[in-house]
Amino acid sequence: MAGARGRLIAVIGDEDTCTGFLLGGVGELNKSRQPNFMVVEKDTSINEIEDCFKKFLNRSDIAIILINQNVAELIRHLIESHQLPIPAVLEIPSKDSPYDPSRDSILRRAKGMFSAEDFR
Repeated sequence: MAGARGRLIAVIGDEDTCTGFLLGGVGELNKSRQPNFMVVEKDTSINEIEDCFKKFLNRSDIAIILINQNVAELIRHLIESHQLPIPAVLEIPSKDSPYDPSRDSILRRAKGMFSAEDFR
């Protein structure tokens, strides 16, 4: 397993989201020339998204997977079955659909760890 120093952020999202993160310097290719991002378009199949997500989960060089929430909805069963802390899966808004905290499975799981007493 790679050390924390060599860990990457992966992005699964629409073209604008991926472009923004790539312009910010997030884009990388691993030794096998596999990118750490996937642009999801209207004609991208759910199987393609699932396969990419699974590949990112299994790559030892990825620490965080950012995914547009509307894309996450398409593969919700996979996201909810992912229990490991690394890679962390974070749902982010896209230009066309705002972030809805009630749909974020990771946030719901985190809320379940705390009681109202913890915040007093």
